[in-house]
Amino acid sequence: MIKDITVRLALLLILCLLPACIKNDLPYPTVKLYITGMTVEGQVGDAIISNEERKVTVELEETVNKAKVKVNTFEITEGATATIAKDSVIDFTTPYDVTLSLYQDYTWTIEANQNISRVFNVAGQIGSAIFYQELREASVNIPKEKGLGNIEVTDLKLGPEGSTYNGASGIPTLEWEKKGAFAMTKVRVAYSDFIDEEWTLYVNLTDVKVGINRVDAWTKVAWIDGFGREGENNGCEYKKEGDTDWIKVEDSELTHDGGKFIARVVHLQANTTYVCRVFSGDEYSEEVMFTTGSELQPENYSFEYTSGTSPLYLYAEGQEMWWDTGNKGSSTMGKNVTTVDTDYKHTGNQSLLLSSQFVGIGSIGKFAAGNVFAGKYLKTEGTDGILGFGRPFTSRPTKLKGYIKYNCGVVDKGGDKIANGQNDIGTVYVALTDGDGVAYDDGSKWSCIIKTKTGQLFDKNASNVFAYGEMILNQSTEGDGLIPFEIELDYKSTDRIPTRIVIVASASYYGDFFQGSTSSKMWLDDITLEYDYE
Repeated sequence: MIKDITVRLALLLILCLLPACIKNDLPYPTVKLYITGMTVEGQVGDAIISNEERKVTVELEETVNKAKVKVNTFEITEGATATIAKDSVIDFTTPYDVTLSLYQDYTWTIEANQNISRVFNVAGQIGSAIFYQELREASVNIPKEKGLGNIEVTDLKLGPEGSTYNGASGIPTLEWEKKGAFAMTKVRVAYSDFIDEEWTLYVNLTDVKVGINRVDAWTKVAWIDGFGREGENNGCEYKKEGDTDWIKVEDSELTHDGGKFIARVVHLQANTTYVCRVFSGDEYSEEVMFTTGSELQPENYSFEYTSGTSPLYLYAEGQEMWWDTGNKGSSTMGKNVTTVDTDYKHTGNQSLLLSSQFVGIGSIGKFAAGNVFAGKYLKTEGTDGILGFGRPFTSRPTKLKGYIKYNCGVVDKGGDKIANGQNDIGTVYVALTDGDGVAYDDGSKWSCIIKTKTGQLFDKNASNVFAYGEMILNQSTEGDGLIPFEIELDYKSTDRIPTRIVIVASASYYGDFFQGSTSSKMWLDDITLEYDYE
């Protein structure tokens, strides 16, 4: 009897210990985690979220204490946790790292920018003041003959709106110390309980009263950055190299900031050398020579050349690819989402037809948007595509132009981005990028690499994007044929030179998320670039 009980107890103990010996080899799923939205107290505009860089950038009002910023809202991928939350107070004087966690950890960086508008003007200055924020110094030039005996500061702002200067509001009484060809003074700048700084102001004597800082020469447009004496008649003239007569830039094409000004010169000729000069009153600067760039256009811009059948490619036999589509992926199920159509066209024999549709057999498959892009379909990963966006390009256009017809379908493949029953959305966009590019496994480089499986998509706010324009269509175009369209590029800077251009069109805006209408169609023809302003 005792032996029987002992055996039973031993068996029970073995059964209890057995699960502890079983190893769980099932891997955790890989789920990419994203910050999808964020607002903070004192924020200006919307947060810029870059999924590719895992970075959020917010702009703060100048009166915000950057060391104590309260988070108003914080949205992340459903199911994930984060090391900050709503109502957190963060020190944004340096970039702030946040960890998102689910099955894996992902580190994101949140960065706050704060632009304090600063002004230092003196009577009769030349050009505009230069600010050295890290050194807390500001410097301005005046004509040598004016001297340093009577420096009159006409405007001063070195801190947030409402700051005091030497304990007073507005322009304080300043004691200038003369040191040969310049004079200097100290100013105590205070605001609230978090700014108490000492700035040094310099006024310099100069013989140079007018000049050109730089010229940014595009293809049919040039931007001339000049300086002259504040209060004088400041302007710009130009001519073709070898010509006798100067052409004055219209006043409407000038923007002034004190003695500094920028002239926009339009209606130039491509690949042509010009000479420019600026003037301030009766005095002229030295002449500066510049040469305009080339008037580049997309290859096969009228989509007359194709090859293959499944998939259909947008280049002829013997030509190199410039445009590509999602056909390489959809053709595995016997369908091309992008084809050509001879019924609708602007010129030539045909136009390009982007047809959103369900690609699959029976209920097995996915919604695919009709699309075209400057780049290459690199690989199919499961049922998702990996795409390289961007083709080599070095010119700076002002607009993307073309002809379009859009049949806006009612969404029948909806989801979290767009619901069933709504009008689908078509889109065309263009971007210029600089830098070396993003490398793919085969060594090729692109403006960006799209991976729909992980949600790695094009980001117009990425650091390498410096010009962008888009057109959104949420209803069908009017009439029976193609109509003209224009998309103006918005430049962040006039002096950045592109290395690639991105052009993308989709019959369904949320096609990257496999959502849209199976009846949406877009026709495109004669996609060209404009290089001038009106």
